[in-house]
Amino acid sequence: MPAYTATADAYQGEFRRLQGLLPGEMRGWVTIVASTAMNPPVITTEEVDKDQVEVQIDPVRWEQLALDQRNLLFWHEVARIQSDTLPKEGWEMAALAIGLGGTVGELWVQDTLLLLLSLGLTGFAGYRLWRRNQKQNALKLAIKADERAIQLATQYGYTLPNAYKSLGSALKLLAEQTPDKARRRRYEARLDALKRSAQRAKQASRSRSQTES
Repeated sequence: MPAYTATADAYQGEFRRLQGLLPGEMRGWVTIVASTAMNPPVITTEEVDKDQVEVQIDPVRWEQLALDQRNLLFWHEVARIQSDTLPKEGWEMAALAIGLGGTVGELWVQDTLLLLLSLGLTGFAGYRLWRRNQKQNALKLAIKADERAIQLATQYGYTLPNAYKSLGSALKLLAEQTPDKARRRRYEARLDALKRSAQRAKQASRSRSQTES
């Protein structure tokens, strides 16, 4: 029991530290908690109520990250909250696709079996299309949140190169440690986009230096 208490206290200490990294206006309605899900991501965010958001952390995996890596991953979640891009329930879109398929099929087909097949195929195709669009949109939003996390880091005293380095090393480590192929590809895509962004920032810095000189 004493060992468990010490570990729990350490987690709470880290959560209080992260709370201090929140912009002031978010501290009253954003909380940091330990994730209770099975095999959760190292960090994620969920809207638990209309006026309450939880940043959920896997404490064991979180401890394996360097402090700067933790900070940048945390600010990525802050950026998602600020841009109001937390995932919403999407079953309505799937239900709509199925309903639409059924309606069209009923107009064209009189045979019951063909009607059911048509409805099923249309609904399935609509659902797959919706899922693909959702994944593509989610990746774009994640990349934008990475860019915003870099900006937040500079506001807290990071140099631009160190901010890019910290987030890049965190994404690389998560990609290497993630067995799920889809999730790993997403980390890799974010890392590739971050490298391109860092290169653009480096070129812009050089151009400013040449102009000033």
